[in-house]
Amino acid sequence: MTTILLIVLAMITVGAAGFALVPNALGSGRAEKRRKALQGNMRVNRMEANAARSRDERRKSVQQALKSQTDALNAKKRLTLPQMLFQAGMTIKPGAFIRNSVIFGAVVFVVLVIVQVPIFLAPVFAVAAAYLLPRMWINRKRKKYQNQFLDELPNAVEAIVRGVKTGLPLNDSIRVVAKDAKEPVKSEFGRVLDQQAFGMSMSEAVVVLLDRVPLPEVNFFVVVITVQQQAGGNLSEALGNLAKVLRNRKKMKQKIKAMSSEAKASAGIIGSLPFVVAILVSLVSPSYLAPLFFTTLGQIWLGIGAVMLSAGVFFMSRMVQFDY
Repeated sequence: MTTILLIVLAMITVGAAGFALVPNALGSGRAEKRRKALQGNMRVNRMEANAARSRDERRKSVQQALKSQTDALNAKKRLTLPQMLFQAGMTIKPGAFIRNSVIFGAVVFVVLVIVQVPIFLAPVFAVAAAYLLPRMWINRKRKKYQNQFLDELPNAVEAIVRGVKTGLPLNDSIRVVAKDAKEPVKSEFGRVLDQQAFGMSMSEAVVVLLDRVPLPEVNFFVVVITVQQQAGGNLSEALGNLAKVLRNRKKMKQKIKAMSSEAKASAGIIGSLPFVVAILVSLVSPSYLAPLFFTTLGQIWLGIGAVMLSAGVFFMSRMVQFDY
């Protein structure tokens, strides 16, 4: 009986020891799992923190580049004559342009004297024509040059995207555009490559595009290239998104142009109506409007009418122009 009791006590002791040790082993396994999970969470948190820090740095870089380019774009709103000629794609020198404007003013003065405009009004009209009309012509050519550039810019950006996706460096992709694109994009991207040949970096060379074509669309392109050169990133994806934005802006401009065409036609009809009526009345009754041209009082009222008509045309033109 004593032997059996001892055996039972020994078995109970061994069992108790087993129960005491096994939970510790299981607990250590769970602790190890918890420790690994905690290390994994810490590693994930560290990676997320690094990614967030990288995103913040990239966002700051984008904001800084966009601010600098926007400030540069806004600083060029008041243009000098050389800048206007340069942005219009003209090769004429400012001195030659001023000389031609003076000759044009002299011709206008002679024509006004021949048609018997009062001698005190002829110089005023001649000076105004010599100053305003050539500048209006430059602004027209400048706007035409910019529109031609914007029409071809999305195609050029997509060509760069295709080149980058196939493994070409950015310089070689731009070289393809400078070789195969239409004017004036061809010449402008060629100027970017020339600036690089002189030792400029790509982020510095693309800024010359803003000198010739100071438009928001070009500013977007310059910012994308500048940020990619400074902070890295997926250039093909960024330029692909930019190409979509440029095409959407082009569609919006065309839609606005179509919607405002009726108002522009109305403004043109209203602005030309006095001249049409004057010509028709002169054909029917040539002497009816003679006092308006050959008497002092008539000339005064004619000048007042011209000023009021010019103001009306100006306000109508501003009413049918939209910012987008």
